[in-house]
Amino acid sequence: MAEPSVKRLKTNLPICKIHRPFVGSRVKQNLPAVVEESLCGVSTMLMEFAYRLDSLAKIFEQDDISLTRVAAFFHEHSEQERAQAEAMLDYLSDRGGQYCNKDIQRPGCEEVCAVIPALELMLGQWKEEMSVMVELSQLSKEHSDPHSASVVKSRFLGPLVPRVKLLGDLLTNARRVGCTIDRSGGFGEYLINQLQEELTNVSSG
Repeated sequence: MAEPSVKRLKTNLPICKIHRPFVGSRVKQNLPAVVEESLCGVSTMLMEFAYRLDSLAKIFEQDDISLTRVAAFFHEHSEQERAQAEAMLDYLSDRGGQYCNKDIQRPGCEEVCAVIPALELMLGQWKEEMSVMVELSQLSKEHSDPHSASVVKSRFLGPLVPRVKLLGDLLTNARRVGCTIDRSGGFGEYLINQLQEELTNVSSG
């Protein structure tokens, strides 16, 4: 007999709408259904973010742009986002939940062709990610799952806070040295090596 459908709560979280709980011998470790669905959806969101950052990296590898340090910066953070997605999937599995394989959406950065819009896109992505993690932690608390709340806060939200601040500073410096918002190129692009310290600081955050 099919289980009764569970009423979805109003939320901005990317809850997996097609999620189906695992049926079998796996023991759920007090993992509320709505938290499981949210962990599943957020994992996909992180994979999409990783895909977008990798696409931005490839833009700066093109011959007509060729900013190798900037490309390496986006590649590094793409790998970090992918690692976070895998860590969340591992946590979901450890709690007895399952992940629903879904198609990853297009990165949506095809028109980006300069440093400033790429950094703005990345900053917006990280702010969205912070907001989602805050809501996921709060949702877990509201559904009597303090363990998930703690893990999300320490493992996924905590590292984002200094990275968002440092990236904001990096964006300010990019504007200050004259980086452009289009393919016209400016003196700032020739001073990109001067941003290497900021790039390193954000990467190590």
